[in-house]
Amino acid sequence: MLRRRVRTVGHPPKAAPAFEPGGSQASIHQTRETIANVFLRGEGIEIGALHQPLRVPPSAHVKYVDRMTASDLRRHYEELGGYPLVETDVIDDGERLATFEACTQDFVIANHFIEHCQNPILTFQNLFRVLRVGGVLYLGVPDKRFTFDIDRPCTTIQHLIRDYEEGPAWSKRQHFDEWVKLVNKHTKSPEADEEIQRLIDMDYSIHFHVWGATELIEFIATLQKFVRFELELFLRNGFETLAILRKVA
Repeated sequence: MLRRRVRTVGHPPKAAPAFEPGGSQASIHQTRETIANVFLRGEGIEIGALHQPLRVPPSAHVKYVDRMTASDLRRHYEELGGYPLVETDVIDDGERLATFEACTQDFVIANHFIEHCQNPILTFQNLFRVLRVGGVLYLGVPDKRFTFDIDRPCTTIQHLIRDYEEGPAWSKRQHFDEWVKLVNKHTKSPEADEEIQRLIDMDYSIHFHVWGATELIEFIATLQKFVRFELELFLRNGFETLAILRKVA
């Protein structure tokens, strides 16, 4: 049984800002809610909501998807002990959504989720697979320049395509190495190597990939080669970028 507390800067499942350009936490959540009121209707899911579920309008009905129950998530992420977590309605791997049939959802909310995915292109294919034509992907992505990822290099398009074509195993340890050394600032060997392996063994959900706003829009443009959608909104919101992607036939 793992008893040692995970050492993190901020909470990995929901990126905490190093500082807050462009507004307070309250204004950031208000902007999220305003956009939700414009774009979200019908039946949908939110992946990895944890303690910060998106506030949605009465016309939107949400089921919460995560890889564990709320009680298991609380044990896994000890740093969330003081926060109320949403109850998990569907236990599933958010990268694959294997329990969901195609074209069944009016919207998918993925706030501070895609950076945790080991194979982002495959993940986007599955997010769009479950959406109906005309359905909306509500995406919030931390801007690495304003979070604990500030010292990490942005993920390149070439890296993402290789993860998709070959699978992400080739780069997994590299990401944990960056996390331990550039986020947790744990650089002494052999302690750093032991910490890297410990996090891998417990399947801890780090930020595998990171982007600034420019790199993110380049990635979204590249995604057009893999899935069909229209970009309806791309907005800087404090320490994150919000995007609305609508599935087309």
